[in-house]
Amino acid sequence: MTIKIAVVQFPGANCDLDAIHVLRNVVGVDTSLVWHNHFKEAEFDGVIFPGGFSFGDYLRAGIIAAHSPALDEARIMLKDGRPILGICNGFQILTEAEFLPGALLQNDSLKFVCKWINIRVENNKTPFTHKMKNGDVLDIPIAHGEGRYFADNLKELEENDQIVFKYSDENGRYTQNANPNGSMENIAGICNLERTCLGLMPHPERASEAILSPKGTTHGKLFFDSMVEFIKRRF
Repeated sequence: MTIKIAVVQFPGANCDLDAIHVLRNVVGVDTSLVWHNHFKEAEFDGVIFPGGFSFGDYLRAGIIAAHSPALDEARIMLKDGRPILGICNGFQILTEAEFLPGALLQNDSLKFVCKWINIRVENNKTPFTHKMKNGDVLDIPIAHGEGRYFADNLKELEENDQIVFKYSDENGRYTQNANPNGSMENIAGICNLERTCLGLMPHPERASEAILSPKGTTHGKLFFDSMVEFIKRRF
């Protein structure tokens, strides 16, 4: 069985090649970089919307890309239960396209934040987290100016276990200092009701090789290993 994953490329993307490298050379799975207007869902078992500044973040982050034909194709995958991962700008796109609830607002500092942080696993029953344990603390970098998550249905998200990651300190405690952007309830990543679509602001593709990590960890690789294993189980 050959698994094939797509990384969708938008004008202004700058993390697409990072994702391609990790999937092809670190995880070892067949991966294609596909221009957003050329993406056809029938050719792929999963899709990743990478980070960057799609269409220059004009109007607001992710809103123009959310109306790309690629999202129409991804909706078919969504209904079919194939995994969809949105990283940083990809998360913004998925909220703007209403694949995921809520919105990503400007950081409370009003500044672009780029640094290594910690996130704690809240839900390990998704295609992207099943190789993790609830309560695990991951070392992972962020790089965004509009990453402050907000939703008006927080209670519903909590009841449905849609909160997948929260910003924490290295001991797994949720503190104000551990929250890099002012996200409500320290939320770093959420999923859809079916748990097959995940969006998060941190960059797992930048945390998949020990040489890149200040602590020598490879926590980001767990996302992609989990995704590939989930796809294998579907067949």
